[in-house]
Amino acid sequence: MKITDIEPIHLRVPVVDAIPDGTLDVLVVRITTDAGITGIGEVTSQSYVCKACFEAPRSAARRHGLTSILLGENPLDPERLWEKMYYETNRYGRRGAAVHAISGADIALWDIKGKAEGKPIYELLGGCHRQTVRAYASVLFGDTPAETGQLAEQFVDLGLTAAKFGWGPFGQDAAVDLEHVQAAREALGGERDLMVDAGHAWDVETAASRAEQLAPWNIAWLEEPLAQDDRKGYAQLCPQSPIPIAAGEGDVTHHDFEDLIDRGVHIVQPDVAFCGGLTVCRRVSNMCQQTGRRAVPHCFSTGINLSASLHWMASIPDGDLVEYCLRPSPLMRKLVKNLPPLQNGRVPVPDGPGLGIELDDEILREFRVG
Repeated sequence: MKITDIEPIHLRVPVVDAIPDGTLDVLVVRITTDAGITGIGEVTSQSYVCKACFEAPRSAARRHGLTSILLGENPLDPERLWEKMYYETNRYGRRGAAVHAISGADIALWDIKGKAEGKPIYELLGGCHRQTVRAYASVLFGDTPAETGQLAEQFVDLGLTAAKFGWGPFGQDAAVDLEHVQAAREALGGERDLMVDAGHAWDVETAASRAEQLAPWNIAWLEEPLAQDDRKGYAQLCPQSPIPIAAGEGDVTHHDFEDLIDRGVHIVQPDVAFCGGLTVCRRVSNMCQQTGRRAVPHCFSTGINLSASLHWMASIPDGDLVEYCLRPSPLMRKLVKNLPPLQNGRVPVPDGPGLGIELDDEILREFRVG
């Protein structure tokens, strides 16, 4: 089997607000083979830049566009092709947009392999430990504590057993922060998990102080309290924090996550459509199992990312948690025809070959850029 075509498809809603919302703009990667099998992947990054990473022509060694690297290759060995893509882009890659773009190709390659072998991706990654995965709602804090409490009530009504609030007004004033967390906790009740995303708002001293203040509200994890590059800060914060520290949504390759683990981060959060794909996620979860850490996917874009994340979580022993985006964007709600639904606080893992999903051609046409 050989790869005959690679199509990076840029989708974008008419209005993209300057908020942390990955459901407004996405790059879908479609890889076609001479056997008639097509694989689908996703890149959640700067789509214009990542599209160029595919379309750039061959150049001097290690400066090639991804399409030129993959055309003619056998798609049935995704891990070998990941290494080839990583090496052949390392003059402009190794981190950043090049690896983000590799994520979409890697997911599509695993999709092809699963379809060729008639197996769901979770079987290729290590087997099935569960057929459904517990979901947690992921949302921005409300403008007021009352609005935060109302959002939490909606999650209870949806049957969710966990919720994460982040960004918005959070991080600027300790008293206001506590009011928001209190409102969320009271609405969720004591039996549900509550996570807080600080949006890298603080320095080490402030983060340590805020962790102490938030701890009585039984926080399952405090996410990205420091700047993403403040690795020394994480090494200082993690041992003293009374709340588990989570980080990693902005990191790529297993090298970055190995460093986070070495710094003491308790929960690492690769985004499969950003970090380098399923190949990287598989390596990260292996490292976590060896070091007693936990991997939980960051997933805030489309149903492609959600489906890939579900396959990853189903394949590992402690993978019973996935971020479930509730944003109304059509790229999240409608791009995948058979979007895995929320059912009693859990999400079924697609069981068809590969990713087990089908895209809506009308949505592709309606939101395609150019």
